Amino acid sequence: MSALTTAEITPVFVRLKLSLLRNGLKQSSKRRAAFLASLVFTVLFGLLQLLGLVLLRGNAQAGTVTVLLAGVLALGWAVMPLFFSSGDETLDPSRLVMLPLRPRPLIVALLVSSLVGIGPFFTLCLAVGSVVAVAQGPAGIAVGVLAVPLLMAGCVALARALATANVRLLSSRKGRDLAVLSGLGIAVGAQLVNFGWQRLARDGGLDALEPAAAVVRWLPPATAIGAVDSAGRGAYGTAAVQLLLTVLGVAGLLWAWQRSLTKLMVSPDGSTIAAAEEARTARERQDTGWARLLPGGRSGAAMHRTLRYVWRDPKTKAAWVTSLAVGAIVPVFNALQGTGSVYLACMGAGMLGVQMYNQFGQDTSAFWMVAQTISTPRDAYVELRARALALAVVTVPYTVAVSVLTAALVGNWPALPETMGLSLGLLGGMLCTGAVASARFPYSIPQDGAFKNVAPGQGGLAWMSIFLGALVSAALCGPLIGLTVFLHVSSGPLWTVLPVGVGWGVLIAWAGLRVSAPQVARRLPEILTAVSKG
Repeated sequence: MSALTTAEITPVFVRLKLSLLRNGLKQSSKRRAAFLASLVFTVLFGLLQLLGLVLLRGNAQAGTVTVLLAGVLALGWAVMPLFFSSGDETLDPSRLVMLPLRPRPLIVALLVSSLVGIGPFFTLCLAVGSVVAVAQGPAGIAVGVLAVPLLMAGCVALARALATANVRLLSSRKGRDLAVLSGLGIAVGAQLVNFGWQRLARDGGLDALEPAAAVVRWLPPATAIGAVDSAGRGAYGTAAVQLLLTVLGVAGLLWAWQRSLTKLMVSPDGSTIAAAEEARTARERQDTGWARLLPGGRSGAAMHRTLRYVWRDPKTKAAWVTSLAVGAIVPVFNALQGTGSVYLACMGAGMLGVQMYNQFGQDTSAFWMVAQTISTPRDAYVELRARALALAVVTVPYTVAVSVLTAALVGNWPALPETMGLSLGLLGGMLCTGAVASARFPYSIPQDGAFKNVAPGQGGLAWMSIFLGALVSAALCGPLIGLTVFLHVSSGPLWTVLPVGVGWGVLIAWAGLRVSAPQVARRLPEILTAVSKG
């Protein structure tokens, strides 16, 4: 069979992309509603951005804004496929290896089909608006006509080149783990945007962006908008160089894409014996590494299993990554903005303490294997204690690190001991109420959805256990808070809050484990039923 030409396969790939979109919408009404909502939002937001960029025309800072916007747009195209590769099946060209397709026609077909969708429409709105905002005179308009398709091609080629080079990663468990980090990226990005916006407002507006724009305007594909701006200002030589850099950048991305595609189409995949042997060797190396530091017996096995859940289970990892990120972002970014307090470091302990809630839900239906090993309240106590220790292995050093970092940024070192004492006391309270909630209010965590963390019908149970547990944890820390206030009023030694907080946290955590262990031993069938609904 002869290889198909570009003209033959390009329409096929466009129809394939449309068919994938159409068939995806047929899967469920919720998916159709989400797609229509995102479509309406993207169209309206894109048109508003286009209008805003058109109104920016003639402004002295129009070139700065549009060049940086083009750079952010290209960065978004580069990053999004790495985080959300499952949203577009055409990002995996390894599915086409058995077809008689040569890399060059395949690249053209994939490039054209990539321009079908909501994202390309939004990109087109921003590209056209940016060109209209900075194009001045016949030369600027002429360069702008070339800049729009070059910017679009550069963004798509950048996304495809990176996705193809990392397709083995994206289709593996590590790729799914990378998608988990998308929430962390969004949280950090939102804080960075907020921090940058406040800095601009404080430093005199958009003038502070000019040094960054001076660099970005020489980085393809943002050089396309830089060329339009330069041509509109009469710098024809600079515009020609920037336009040439854009063409060379797009050509380089297409060349890199073709090399990655050729290598992918002719190399073996990860299912070979050698790859399996390498994975097994890595697994054995991991088992003989940090696992040796754990205690023996049931405690060590339960701690090992809990930590493995954190490392391997997508839902558990997502919850831990979010807690780690938010617990550090809030105090650190508030300190950097000059509105922080050292006591915000307690949020890190509270966020990670929530992970103690619903300990058996992460086992799902496999909890029956754990239940088979629990016959007495003592067995249940050892199981819960091991899970609490596994959480403390991460949370205690993390809490100390966040407290020290926050105190350093705020410049309030005298308050560090009491902050650490309050944080560790709060952690003990969360472990206490988390153990009780795991025994009394277990719920299932479905494994078949990326955003479903509670089985249908159990949402109220989950929220009740978390919020009531958090309130009771704060109440359990009441004596510790009272001691801190008393020492402030009486000018007493505030450093004593640290040892008292550690002792109080250990005491109430132990009490919670003791109270909940008999309940777990009695309610094993009910717990198994509750966590198996997802």
